[in-house]
Amino acid sequence: MSKSNTIYSDLKNDFNPLSWISRYRRNSIPYLTIMVLFYHLIGFIIMIIGSVIVDFAVNNYSEPTIPLTVISVIFAGPFEETIFFGIPFYLTGNNFVTLAGGIVWASLHILNTPNVQISSLAYLSWLFVTPSIFASLRTWISGKGWFAIIAHSTWNLIFFVAGCTNGEFACHIFNQKDFLIDIAYVTTSVVFILLTYFLFQRYENKTISKSIK
Repeated sequence: MSKSNTIYSDLKNDFNPLSWISRYRRNSIPYLTIMVLFYHLIGFIIMIIGSVIVDFAVNNYSEPTIPLTVISVIFAGPFEETIFFGIPFYLTGNNFVTLAGGIVWASLHILNTPNVQISSLAYLSWLFVTPSIFASLRTWISGKGWFAIIAHSTWNLIFFVAGCTNGEFACHIFNQKDFLIDIAYVTTSVVFILLTYFLFQRYENKTISKSIK
């Protein structure tokens, strides 16, 4: 069997929903990139379908937005990936616990709105990110958590740049009203990264100890 056919076979198996809470068959950067794009494509399709349903169910619905900055979208990557995926996984070593963390993460996106009302919740944002639960979950349990962080931040930054250049929201590097918010964001992200690394080392040591026994 040729190398290309082997990759095709692995992708086909990893695309199968029955494998969505298991490790990837490969963890090279190109392979992980394809899988991330795969889940984002599913999210985009679900969002389009959901938009039709939401428009029908909610009169004059418009997807709400919250103030964003370059700092907030970049550091959302390490902050969210570590607290909802990395820490649960390395703390418990359980895929289902990590999945639960991802479900909480995706669900919180529906609250990305200045007014928490049924008619103004961020339904489309929630629908779009839901498939990404599995992208992050599988990347972490495949031993490439750092890639999940970078991919998350990069994706956020791409959409931020697209949104601010189209005039959907202001293009600010930092929070001009309260810079302390950005400082807190950066600080907590660093703390969670360090905590995740500590838990990773402990997880690896336990794994090695079990293999020796």
